[in-house]
Amino acid sequence: MVNYTCKVCQKTFAQKGHLDDHMNRKRPCKKDNTIETLVEQKVKEVLSKKEKNDIVNLPETQSNKMDYSKKTREELIAICKEKGIKGYSSKKKDEILKLILDSSLENELILNSSTNTENVDPSKLKMIDLFAGTGAFTLAFQSTNNVNVVFGNDMVEHSKVIYDENFNHKLTLKNLNDIKVETIPSHDILTGGFPCQPFSIAGYQEGFKDERSNVFWKILSIIDHHKPRCVILENVKNLVSHDENKTFNTIKTNLEKRGYHICFKVLNTAEITGIPQHRERIYIVCLKSKKIFNKFNLDFPKIEKKKISEFLETDVPQKYYYNNSSSTWNLVKSNVVKKDTIYQYRRVYVRENKSSECPTLTANMGGGGHNVPLILDNKGIRKLTPRECFNFQGFPSSYKLPALSDSNLYKLAGNAVSVPVVKLIAERIIPLLLDPLLQ
Repeated sequence: MVNYTCKVCQKTFAQKGHLDDHMNRKRPCKKDNTIETLVEQKVKEVLSKKEKNDIVNLPETQSNKMDYSKKTREELIAICKEKGIKGYSSKKKDEILKLILDSSLENELILNSSTNTENVDPSKLKMIDLFAGTGAFTLAFQSTNNVNVVFGNDMVEHSKVIYDENFNHKLTLKNLNDIKVETIPSHDILTGGFPCQPFSIAGYQEGFKDERSNVFWKILSIIDHHKPRCVILENVKNLVSHDENKTFNTIKTNLEKRGYHICFKVLNTAEITGIPQHRERIYIVCLKSKKIFNKFNLDFPKIEKKKISEFLETDVPQKYYYNNSSSTWNLVKSNVVKKDTIYQYRRVYVRENKSSECPTLTANMGGGGHNVPLILDNKGIRKLTPRECFNFQGFPSSYKLPALSDSNLYKLAGNAVSVPVVKLIAERIIPLLLDPLLQ
């Protein structure tokens, strides 16, 4: 289709007659500086982020040299296709320009703006934390004092808020599929609790048919480029049996093809950490070195669980308590009858945990009245608070909870990786990776 463009204001028309009417109107059009303004604003925005994050020297790459503002709409569309940028078809020229600037300038600044590469101790191992969420992997591995986390990533805004609140380096807020592998720093260890919904019993169990599971292939592309010595992945227990074991075998086979020796096991937080939360997750540890693999295992001894009361707060706001104005009051009142016991409200019934444990905390426990953990204390029947949920996930009291809504904090806690489980793995694997005799 032919487009007719006004040479003054750059406005386009589908028909020549419309362009003639535009040119012959009583009030002449003026030059449109929208594109130039956008370019200037975008550069200022990027430079502002640069200063805020103490970036040194904006990389002089082809993309920040090029003046896209002089391109036609058709040329910009061609650039979008070349760069794999989507969503341009119905947009005007200035809107397409913004898409390109967002993709190219910001993506090329990822390495400098969001990584922890300054003053890195060369004697320490470098690690990246993918799908970092609350930063459980980061927290556990940094606690060994032998690891520098040089890159953290998640695409959930609330994850960035809580991650940046607790760590010196900043989380890269971006869909991992949209990040170029070469902008990710080199690393010895790759960790990731990749999205579990595609494989969860609670979900639709779509597996690799679900676009969220496609990130596994992105993980492989990162591995192909950077070749880390160790890869640690976490997911739901159901990953092992999903699709008659085909899903897990696909994951395992693709990692083995890349030269990794695979050790995996379903670990329960309540059995091996002392924290009374029933949380079964599969941990997959992939090692390049056969010598290290021969000395490593995921067999941890069972230890005695701590009491539930040790993880509860003493001064809880009234908003967490149920009362007779609650629509579920009668159901809750008749079922939540024991102290030091955690119950779970599941929309139409209340279930008591008879193992002196907290049931598995889930991402949806803060909304919709589903999987809500309940307890009876001296003041009445209430939900667990967000802080208590983080306690049951093994986060220390020093871990900061930012000013987010309760529902978002519940979701972050439910999606988190169990910190003490990861710490057990980290404390076992790091000495092996640092042993010069095992390289």
